[in-house]
Amino acid sequence: MSRSASSRANRRGEPPPSPEPLPSPAVDSHTHFDIAVGGEDREPTDAEVDEAIAAAVAVGVPRLVQVGVDVGSSRWSAALAARHPNVLAAVALHPNEAGAGAATETALAEIDRLAALPRVRAVGETGLDRYRTGPEGWAAQEASFRAHIDIAKRHGIALVIHDRDAHDEVLRVLDDEGAPEHTVFHCFSGDAGFARACLERGHVLSFAGTVTFSSAGALREAAALTPLDQLLVETDAPFLTPAPLRGRPNSARLVPHTVRALAEVTGVPLGQLCGALTATAERVFGRWDD
Repeated sequence: MSRSASSRANRRGEPPPSPEPLPSPAVDSHTHFDIAVGGEDREPTDAEVDEAIAAAVAVGVPRLVQVGVDVGSSRWSAALAARHPNVLAAVALHPNEAGAGAATETALAEIDRLAALPRVRAVGETGLDRYRTGPEGWAAQEASFRAHIDIAKRHGIALVIHDRDAHDEVLRVLDDEGAPEHTVFHCFSGDAGFARACLERGHVLSFAGTVTFSSAGALREAAALTPLDQLLVETDAPFLTPAPLRGRPNSARLVPHTVRALAEVTGVPLGQLCGALTATAERVFGRWDD
């Protein structure tokens, strides 16, 4: 998600209580601590972020990927990962930022510089968004997407895809450019057919709180057919709060709700699923203790 929606997300009520801890550690593969904790108007303090991370650790989520959406948040993400052993970073210009003209040569050069840092393990979130960006911004989005693919491949790190109402176009660009070895569809939003198309290409599908929504039968079908070594879970906090907490701000400590939903959908015992999610995350992003 882009920073522009954060103030709405953070005004949606009191934070919900933490869930029962998971029986084995899992990973939040995509979160935005800067806007989940600080909001649109200010950056959070180190103490506030440390408290939010500690709350995630307390429910069995000791590994997290902090994701940037513009130059400023990408720098912030890289700095957090550098100081905090529980966090790795992803850096990029969000597709909606790119569609609005933010993907300048200078901005892309800074993303390239950040991508070389040792605890930056992905380029993302990048991709295409046909929902919030109109046709006048599509060419700029695609050019930025192609540039981000190149950055990820040159640095040998993962690519994290934002795909909204652009399934076919995203695959077209990935096929044309050649996808990095590890390519993750963040907040996977397709049906079973699109899931198969991604999985056949070796891509990884990351499911957010949307998989818990009553209307998300197609998402659950997609999750059910996803092999464990191509499956991740995320919060996208502060967005996409899982049921039964919709309408309240999301946070990394709430990922157990989504993990439990995925265990039910896949039929995999909860502890085994947690281990598989961690193994997939470490294969895609590398080890957190490296």
